[in-house]
Amino acid sequence: MLLSTFKPQVLKLIELLQRHPRLIALYGFCSGMASFFLVDRGARVAKVIAILLLVSWVWLMLENLFRRSVERLFGIELPPPLMRFLTQLIHQESLFFVLPFFAITTSWNSGQALFTGLLGVAALCSITDPIYNRHLAPRRWLFLAYHTLTLFAVLLAALPLILQQTTAQSYRWALGTAVALSFVSLLGVFRGQRWWRVLGLAVLILALGGLGWVTRVWVPPATLWLTEVAVTPDLDNHQRTPGDGVEEVSAAELRSKGLYAYTAINAPRGLNERIYHVWRFNGREVDRIALGIHGGREAGYRAWTHKQNFPSNPVGRWQVQVLTEAGQMIGTLRFKVTPSELPPKPH
Repeated sequence: MLLSTFKPQVLKLIELLQRHPRLIALYGFCSGMASFFLVDRGARVAKVIAILLLVSWVWLMLENLFRRSVERLFGIELPPPLMRFLTQLIHQESLFFVLPFFAITTSWNSGQALFTGLLGVAALCSITDPIYNRHLAPRRWLFLAYHTLTLFAVLLAALPLILQQTTAQSYRWALGTAVALSFVSLLGVFRGQRWWRVLGLAVLILALGGLGWVTRVWVPPATLWLTEVAVTPDLDNHQRTPGDGVEEVSAAELRSKGLYAYTAINAPRGLNERIYHVWRFNGREVDRIALGIHGGREAGYRAWTHKQNFPSNPVGRWQVQVLTEAGQMIGTLRFKVTPSELPPKPH
């Protein structure tokens, strides 16, 4: 009785999706973008969305088992186009879920723009049926690379939300999981090939994993972003608020008061993270100061460093890079030190 009632509804849904495939693209785009705003409103909602997203990836990895189970239990043969639609939907949901996070946290004048730009191109491909179905999905190598990139980005955003992992921990887990699953997937493609090709594949995957670790500074920390920054000579310790920000300061003012680098960082509730303020002078690191932050405050966790020891000649361009423990850049503060005004010569 239940099967006879359920089967016509599933068949109608299949027919509807095949007749109107753009409904999937529209749904994936709207729900993916809405997820970011829901996550931004509450930690509980963030965990639910992230867990559902990871569950969908488990389904994606067990797609063949799922299809056989449906055929055995309900006598319904799911057509390959429908399975492709569902896979495309998961890619759309995933990419449009993570893209706003990376767009906010990206330092656009650095190499991070390449990674976020690549995610943006992948998201556009997921909602463009001719590209996704004709050029991406049929090419196994390209599709697996696309699949791995999407999973890597999802794990970077989901793990801190679900497990309160630090960005360093989540980066290691995301990279390791993506590399492992890539090897398993490609091993299926190379099944029956000679052993040295499989060995070469393993070496290639490990090399890509090493490359992912070395270039981690180009990957934005998905769940950490700056909500307020200031370089200022004054700071109210009681109110934890900075004074007026400056872009230029004279060498004399620098020596008399020093400078504060103030940052307010948005982080998921429950996350305890160590970050660094790295002071650079003309591109050279001169100081690295560790700070602990705690997530959950809507306006961002407020932290600052006060530097008073400067080189004998500090004139030039300065930066304060805000880095995670894994070396990922959260943002950069910039200021310029100008020469002190000389007193007028006596007549």
